[in-house]
Amino acid sequence: QVQLVESGGGLVQAGGSLRLSCAASGRTFSSDTMGWFRQVAGKEREFVGGIRWLGGTAHYAYYADSVKGRFTISRDNAKNTVYLQMNSLKPEDTAVYYCAVAKNVGGRIMTSGDCEYWGQGTQVTVSS
Repeated sequence: QVQLVESGGGLVQAGGSLRLSCAASGRTFSSDTMGWFRQVAGKEREFVGGIRWLGGTAHYAYYADSVKGRFTISRDNAKNTVYLQMNSLKPEDTAVYYCAVAKNVGGRIMTSGDCEYWGQGTQVTVSS
């Protein structure tokens, strides 16, 4: 049974940093596109960033404009884990953050509709 478990959320002041982790189990996702989304109550789930396997140990990470330059996605295939390093956090980054595994995305940007597996979410709250 596939499971994605996020951790690392919490309360932080504006300008601070958090590092989210997403540990996968049940199968290996080293060649799959994985990513992060976030959602505020009453709003649609929003793409944050994704990381695509290019072959060998090479990966390509891409981001939503709203987080570009502040957030960094990385992965440790040996641990079957993907990370989201969030720096220079802003109050508008407050949301529940979800990691996900996409299916058959190829070279295009992943969307929530592409995602086959989801984590349970972790709350990130940024105070002003």
